[in-house]
Amino acid sequence: MAMGGVWTAVKVVVGTLVVLVVVIGGVGVFLYPQIKEAIEASSGQAGTEVRLLTVEPGRLVRTISAPGEIEPVRHVQISARISAQIEGLPFEEGERVNAGDIVVKLDDRDLQASLDAAKANLRANEARLAGARASFANAVADWERVESLYQTDDVSKAELDAADAERKRRESELNAAIQNVESAKAEVVRIEQNLRYAEIRSPIDGYVTRLNAEVGELVVTGTMNNAGTVIMEIADLSELIVKTEVDESDVAPVEVGQTARIHINAYPNEVFEGVVKKVALQHSIAADRSKYYETEVRLIPKDDRVIFSGLTANVDIEVETIEDVLLAPSQAVLDMRVDELPPGLESSPEVDPDKTFARIVYRRVDGRAVVTPVTIGPSDLRNTAILSGLKPGEEIVVGPWAVLQELEHDELIRPIGEDGSAAGEETLAQDGGPPADAETDAVAARTP
Repeated sequence: MAMGGVWTAVKVVVGTLVVLVVVIGGVGVFLYPQIKEAIEASSGQAGTEVRLLTVEPGRLVRTISAPGEIEPVRHVQISARISAQIEGLPFEEGERVNAGDIVVKLDDRDLQASLDAAKANLRANEARLAGARASFANAVADWERVESLYQTDDVSKAELDAADAERKRRESELNAAIQNVESAKAEVVRIEQNLRYAEIRSPIDGYVTRLNAEVGELVVTGTMNNAGTVIMEIADLSELIVKTEVDESDVAPVEVGQTARIHINAYPNEVFEGVVKKVALQHSIAADRSKYYETEVRLIPKDDRVIFSGLTANVDIEVETIEDVLLAPSQAVLDMRVDELPPGLESSPEVDPDKTFARIVYRRVDGRAVVTPVTIGPSDLRNTAILSGLKPGEEIVVGPWAVLQELEHDELIRPIGEDGSAAGEETLAQDGGPPADAETDAVAARTP
C-alpha cells in the first residue's frame, strides 16, 4: 500500500514536470522572435539590411530619348557634267580638301580635238561671211545703178526687178552666214565650257567621305530617269547634326533651342552637348510602321577631333527642368494597394481613395521601415520628384531591389554594413544623381 502511494506521487511529479516543460517550450517558441529581436537590438545587429538615402532638394531634368545618326550640315555629291573617262583622282577617301581644289580630272583629249574642229569651222564660217558681205555689197551697188538707169528709162522694169531680187538673195546669204558664224562661236564656247568641266573642283571645305570610282572608269551624266555617276562625296565635318527619330508620343514638348545630351556609340565614355535645331512638322513612317518626327540636333564639338559621318547616336533632349524639388531614386517609389495600407494611411492627402494603388516609400523611423504615401511629379531616367509626403533630411529605403519587394511596414531595418555605426547611408546629390552604388537599373512597376 505504501509502495503504491510512492508510485502515485512519482507519477504526479513527473506529469507536472512534463506539463511544465511543454508549457515553457510552447511559450518559448511563441516568444522566440521577440526574444531574438530584443537580443539583436541590444547587440546592435537587429533588422533587415537595407540601403538608405537622405532626401534633399535638388534639380530634376526630364528628358525624352530618341535614336539618330550623325550627318554633316553641308554635304555634296560630286558628279560629272560630261561623259568621259576618269584620268585622275588626286584625293583619297578620308583626306581633307579645300574649296576650289581639283578633286577629279577627266580625260579631255576628245574634247580638245572637238574644240580644234569647232574653231576651224568658226574660221571657215567667218571666211564665208566675208564673201557674203562682199557679194551683198556688189548686189546693192548693181541694184542702185540699175535703179538710177530705170529712172531715166535706160533700162526696163524687168532689169530693175532682177537687180532687186539679186540684192535680196545676197542679203539673205549674208544673214545666213552671220548666223552660221554665231552658231560656230557658240559651239566653241560650249566645248570650252565642257573642257572646264573636265576638271571638277570641290565646292566646299571638307573631307572626302566616300570615293565611288577609280581612275580609268567611264562616268556618265544623269538624265531625268537615270541618275548619273556619283564619283565621290565630300562633307564638311566641322558642323554636324544628329538626325533623330522622335516618337509621336514624345514629340509634343520638343522645341527648337532645347539642350540635348548626345551619346555616340563610338565614344561610349563621353557625352556630347547639343541643341535642337529643327523639328519636322510632318511625320515619317518607320520600318515597323510606327510614326516619328525627324528632329535635327546640332552637335557642339568638344575639341578639334574629326567625328565620322554616319555614326549611330542616342539623344536625350531636355524638355523640362524642375529646380529645388525633393528627389528619390525611382526604384524607391513603389505601388501598394490602397486596401493594404497600414491603418490610418488611407486618409492621407497623398492617397486617392478612388484609385486601386497608392505611391509609397519606406522611411526609416526609430530603426523601422514605415510606409509613407507620397505624391510624385516628373521623373528622369533615375530619379523621381517627390511633391509631398516627405521632408528634407528624412531617410528612405532605396535598396536592394529584392529587399524592397519583400519589405513590410514596421519591420526592423539597418543600413547595409552597419556594425554599430551609420555605414551604408547616402545623401542624394544636389544635381539629382543617386549614390555611386545605388541600384537604379530596376524601376518599380507602376499602375497609371
